[in-house]
Amino acid sequence: MSEPDLRTRIKEMLVKNLMLQTTADKIADDLPLFGPNGLGLDSIDALELVVSMEKTFGVGVPNSEVAGKALRTVNTIHDYILEKRATTGQSTPSV
Repeated sequence: MSEPDLRTRIKEMLVKNLMLQTTADKIADDLPLFGPNGLGLDSIDALELVVSMEKTFGVGVPNSEVAGKALRTVNTIHDYILEKRATTGQSTPSV
């Protein structure tokens, strides 16, 4: 899967699973996901995001410290997924 396709799937996952009131194409790759200057996600959304990542991409987030770094933007989620796949030799699960 090419990098733009993975970013698109991440955005689609965010919109669908977190029931965001926006569309995937309106989420910038570097937009902060948490806080008032971004999408405004909160800690409950973070938990749902972790579960969604496991179901959609087969990639878990082991603790809150890792989550704080990996879940900042679409770009950081993208990089985290690629990093985890590289270390486990995992490919993209089909949807």
